[in-house]
Amino acid sequence: MVLGGGNYWRAPLVRLAGISGRLARDISVKMKIVRLLEILLLLPFASGLLNGSGSTKVYVSNSLGDDITVIDLDTQKVTADIKVGRRVHGVCAPADGRTLFTTVESEKNLKVIDTATNQVVATIPLTGRPNQCASTPDGHYVAVPIRDANSVDIVDLEQKKVVKVLPVAIPHNSYDADNNQQIFVSSMGDHEIDLIDLASMSFVKKIPVGGIPRPYAVSKDGKTLYSSLTDLHGFVIASIPEGKITARVELPPAPPAACPLEPRTPTHGIALSPDERELWVTSLADSGVYVYDVAGKKLSSEIPTGRCPNWITFSPDGRFVAVSNSDSDDCSIIDTRTRREVARLKVGKGPKRLLALHIP
Repeated sequence: MVLGGGNYWRAPLVRLAGISGRLARDISVKMKIVRLLEILLLLPFASGLLNGSGSTKVYVSNSLGDDITVIDLDTQKVTADIKVGRRVHGVCAPADGRTLFTTVESEKNLKVIDTATNQVVATIPLTGRPNQCASTPDGHYVAVPIRDANSVDIVDLEQKKVVKVLPVAIPHNSYDADNNQQIFVSSMGDHEIDLIDLASMSFVKKIPVGGIPRPYAVSKDGKTLYSSLTDLHGFVIASIPEGKITARVELPPAPPAACPLEPRTPTHGIALSPDERELWVTSLADSGVYVYDVAGKKLSSEIPTGRCPNWITFSPDGRFVAVSNSDSDDCSIIDTRTRREVARLKVGKGPKRLLALHIP
């Protein structure tokens, strides 16, 4: 996690690191120095999070409506509704929580929302119908899969426009693993997850997942990928450096999925806890969530949710998980320590993507 929200200070850090890099003559040393400087600059923000200043909000996109429901996670109440346009799809944000990005299928654009006011402050045209976006932590770039053009748009938020379009066969989800230099996009057509280098604006790695990739998660060190697949009640684990699947994990048997928004997708939500010790996974057919112990390689018993649990997000402090329930039009709030649902709140119609943010 690094600072963001339009404060594009990374280039000076790279130049400063370059001084030490010339002494070390090692690009890896240079990038470690950049990372250290980022952490030092992040300390005031982290201090505010630890001291409890600000609030934590969950933003739920209602895919069959035109709005985003806002939930105050501290009070566990719905506090606002943001109108953004019909068939809202993705939500993503930089690390500082000051802005939220959302993709709107009907308008083929990316909208920027001020989280302090819940107002749309900018609209950026895209090249086609968008899916789930991903933002770099510093808020400089947003990647947006374009379903009807078999491509992914790279949006530069400084310039407020698409600066690169890369080909992807049936793209679905973008993902950022806390990295300002790289971003992922899934290819349902090629059964792989593609890694984009943002400096060269080109693909640098393609990771096969053994089926049609659905939602996925990536460890912050960029080495391990967890992906749900079409027709798999579970997920696969892949090594990114090796470019191959290392494990296949199946959830306990469940009845056939009957979720109209996610056909042939028994698992559609998957997320790593902030400490990366746990992977939380939805079971749409069974109306629940499972917790996978990453080190112990064990599954928990099922945690009940609403109907057709779709997408998962963690609060930044790891205390809560929020799950969108696409068939019951509500959102489950789960205490990660007790692994029990502590609230279920009505949202809009067809909730899918959701994101928890600390708002300063």
